[in-house]
Amino acid sequence: MIKRLGLPVASTVLAVALTGVAGASVQQEHAAPRPSTATDDNFNPGRNHRVLDPLVGTWKAMKTNYVLGGDQPVVSRDLTIKVRWIARTGDRFLQEETQGTLAGSRYYRLGVLGFSNIDRRYEWTTFDSVTPVAMTYRGAPVTGVASTLSIPGEFTDPGLLGPAYLGKTIPMRTVITIRANGRHTFDLYFTPPGQAERLADRVTYTRKIKQ
Repeated sequence: MIKRLGLPVASTVLAVALTGVAGASVQQEHAAPRPSTATDDNFNPGRNHRVLDPLVGTWKAMKTNYVLGGDQPVVSRDLTIKVRWIARTGDRFLQEETQGTLAGSRYYRLGVLGFSNIDRRYEWTTFDSVTPVAMTYRGAPVTGVASTLSIPGEFTDPGLLGPAYLGKTIPMRTVITIRANGRHTFDLYFTPPGQAERLADRVTYTRKIKQ
């Protein structure tokens, strides 16, 4: 059984991550960035989609979770992450599929990440083997193009943070930092009612597997 206790306050300044979910049947992967459309419109992928191109590929990653282990974080170093543009959506959405172990149990996550041209925001939804609810994030409208993405959301706590928060609405935020050297970082923050925002989970893309 995984022990689920409260969150420690993050002790370092963190720039955090983003993540996405889509149908597992779509397998096309584009390794190289594609040109942006000359003029972004409401329907076609544009400059803000191209920001996500460096995430595409197959990665080894380290996951540090501050929720499941009590006083000590749970660290997993055997995660494999596959990220692809979903061809059947017109390459409008990324699919992220994560597999490995966490706290001695098999771990799986499926996510979909995209950018809404009409709303000018990044949108991110994940489903995993630990949390029995969809984790959905909708960012604020963005101007320009940035390599650090901060996407807020909220979820109803099924008991992850302990009995005191069962059934409570928990604000959350995913920050994705996309770096030119390939060491991308995904950080997830929770803000329990009456408390400061706390780091809940960090995933670091440590090495790209040669194809």
